[in-house]
Amino acid sequence: MTPPDPDTDKQTSAEAAVDPAPSAKRPDGEAADGSGGAASKAASGSGSGSGSGSASDGSDRSRSGTGFDTVLGRVLVERGFVTGEELEECVARVGKGDDAPEALSDVLLRERLLTERQLKRLRADLETDRASRHIPGYRIVKKLGAGAMATVYLAKQLSLDRPVAIKLLPRRFSSDTKFIERFYREGRAAAKFNDQNIVGAYDVGQAGDQHYFVMEYVDGETVHDRIVKAGRLDETEAIGIVRQVASALVHAHDQGFIHRDIKPKNIMIASSGTVKLADLGLARAVSDREAAEAEAGKAYGTPYYISPEQIRGRTDIGPAADLYGLGATFYHMVTGRVPFSGKTPNEVMNRHLKARLTPPDHVNSKLSAGTAQVIEMLLAKDPADRHRDAGQLLEDLDAVARGDAPVHARGTANLASVAASIAQDVETRPTEVRQVSAAPGGGGGTTQALLIAGLAGSVLINVVLLLVVLLG
Repeated sequence: MTPPDPDTDKQTSAEAAVDPAPSAKRPDGEAADGSGGAASKAASGSGSGSGSGSASDGSDRSRSGTGFDTVLGRVLVERGFVTGEELEECVARVGKGDDAPEALSDVLLRERLLTERQLKRLRADLETDRASRHIPGYRIVKKLGAGAMATVYLAKQLSLDRPVAIKLLPRRFSSDTKFIERFYREGRAAAKFNDQNIVGAYDVGQAGDQHYFVMEYVDGETVHDRIVKAGRLDETEAIGIVRQVASALVHAHDQGFIHRDIKPKNIMIASSGTVKLADLGLARAVSDREAAEAEAGKAYGTPYYISPEQIRGRTDIGPAADLYGLGATFYHMVTGRVPFSGKTPNEVMNRHLKARLTPPDHVNSKLSAGTAQVIEMLLAKDPADRHRDAGQLLEDLDAVARGDAPVHARGTANLASVAASIAQDVETRPTEVRQVSAAPGGGGGTTQALLIAGLAGSVLINVVLLLVVLLG
């Protein structure tokens, strides 16, 4: 069963980072819908409309008899809220109220053909649609989706006659300098990259009071979409996807940036098969100490895929955090479940910090030992125990794809666990020996001593061979 992808998030201080773990949060305050900012995808469920009070307040009444009712009626029929006949009946009743002239929305609510919540969403959509049609140089084609922090449209760039994706900042943030700066920061970060495996940035700007970010349109699906459909991905397919993301990280890290929100919903797969890393809303320059200090003690990311150092709100977060997120995504792809689950984001992140990982090949017995070793190294709780960089990860992925043992993940076996297992073996086998030696006609203590000596020698040889394999 594929779990939900909770970006549900709260900011807390580092004091609560270990027990209980804090909820992770995007710095823009997004209450997680899980969309990320993939160029051709956004989360379902747009935010509520602006204003307060009843959905059918004066803002709708003032437009009674204007083009607003006409547009609202058309959208309602197109989306299947009402039939054409029902709409005609409601339109005929507009303005027939005793106390005040009614808007079409008032009639729809009174007849229970529409709820206030639905109306709020529709009104927000229509307001955004209206504003989006005035972005110079672009023609809006259709909405791709909406989340708490953005609405994404498919559009045509008129000058180059090409499809693009346009992300719009919701109007409720249009006067908030903090949110605007973060919106533009994402655009500037994306503009620094020139890699086939990273969604390209074309433009960022403002039209009236509408802030927009134009990016490459990816005609395809997310890795999350594919997991939902397939349950889990074939190992070879997963390796190919992870390899392209790792290549993107090599480029991003070389430019001095970390993504900080690697997850299935932020990885696009184009119809051509090309994989694109999307949503740079949390991207930050490693050298930006001011931003790091401002975020100290706060957890930013997505609970199912966030690294332990991000949970703790450390200021020295580096590329290893992205490798952990990619490892969690890799684990999800090949097992069909996330590495650590829980009833709440706090519980999930506490397990990232403390719980022992169930090896992926214990969940999916068809998984090769090499791939399992790579994933376990990526998900090491200490950043120093992971691959040194994405380049090393690429070397391991290429080796596993060839059927060879991984180059760097080979030495990640837990020797303490191996020793404990051997000790347990030594404790259990003498019991069997004593049972044999107690048989009638046995040689008593001499036979038992010889068998124990032979067993000890066998264990020693196995330990030596294991060390040769691990260190060789």
